[in-house]
Amino acid sequence: MWLICTASSGNNRALAETLQGWAQDLNVDARLLDLTELALPLFTPELDEEGAPEGLADVEALFREASAFVFCAPEYNGSIPPTLTNTIAWLSTQGSNFRALFNEKPVAIATHSGGGGQKVLVAMRLQFAHLGCNVLGRELLTHNKKALNEKSAKAVLDQLHRLDNA
Repeated sequence: MWLICTASSGNNRALAETLQGWAQDLNVDARLLDLTELALPLFTPELDEEGAPEGLADVEALFREASAFVFCAPEYNGSIPPTLTNTIAWLSTQGSNFRALFNEKPVAIATHSGGGGQKVLVAMRLQFAHLGCNVLGRELLTHNKKALNEKSAKAVLDQLHRLDNA
């Protein structure tokens, strides 16, 4: 199962839904997770001491079950949006085996950003490589003046599919 995560509910959700449809055309069980709908509290050391917030166990189960990921995130101030960072923070501190959620899993990264979008792709590449993922070299970048290239997107998904089945 692929987990396609969107870190915003607008253009990146639409991008995630498009990629999900094309993944399903490859006969992949691709599930969409909108991180904005999780309503996880802002991670703090004090809340961490209180234990896992409601719903985190379900998120952890999805991440554990996933054999590959697609992350769609807009650029926030030149970096990763808070919804994605916050989810990773909670999973890293409250998960039962955090490394197993990410280690050696293939990841495709994508963005639809109001700005250039290149900085969030670099930040996500660094973040997921640090977590032990195998981040695809090719990435997907769209914005208001640059539509999604269907041929490129399908090539990225095909590569992810091959890596997932290797």
